[in-house]
Amino acid sequence: MDLKTVLNNYSEGATQILDTEIQLSEYCPIDLSSSNKKLEEFDITSPIECQKYIDNVLKRNSATVAYGGYLENRSLYSKSERFSNTGQRNIHLGMDFWCSADTEVVVPVDGIVHSFKNNYDLGNYGPTIILQHEIGDTMFYTLYGHLSLRSIKELKTGIGLRRGETLGTLGTTDINVNYAPHLHFQIISDIDGYEGDYPGVCSKKDLPFYEKNCPDPNILLKIDTKSID
Repeated sequence: MDLKTVLNNYSEGATQILDTEIQLSEYCPIDLSSSNKKLEEFDITSPIECQKYIDNVLKRNSATVAYGGYLENRSLYSKSERFSNTGQRNIHLGMDFWCSADTEVVVPVDGIVHSFKNNYDLGNYGPTIILQHEIGDTMFYTLYGHLSLRSIKELKTGIGLRRGETLGTLGTTDINVNYAPHLHFQIISDIDGYEGDYPGVCSKKDLPFYEKNCPDPNILLKIDTKSID
């Protein structure tokens, strides 16, 4: 069975990935793509300006969490050498959840800690955890980026975690290396030897590979889709 089918069959309803006291009715979609004309009023590469835009979206929608971003072509990375030193990488491979620092992150699928690392260079994930999962005969991985330092402080590889358990909390801008607070959540089929890290943004030429290896996280999460304001 292919991974997309496994993810889709995992549950019929939505799967929470943040503090379960935050209701799904408090989530709203957000568009951070380079085609969003509303972003022209903001320097989206600045975490302060990015947060202003996010706050505007949350306020308009009376929401607590703004989510989205899978395969979004973004100008967010345009000023970072990290995303241009091997060709322009601007296509986002995960799903982002923009909300307050210290928000709890919960495990969406039973698994074990595969690896973790503080990717502390500018523009990277900051503290990152990768979990390994098995559903039937299918193995896959989930990545959680932009966490707090305490999320990995006493963590050990091989530890088992159950769905709904707290994995960690979201980091502040200084810890998640220059982004407004958010969770980067990504599903990975073949981890290819990576530990505590995996590309979260790709170039257009590499998209066919990464789109296959990193399916849409919403296939698993099934968060209600609303029109983007």
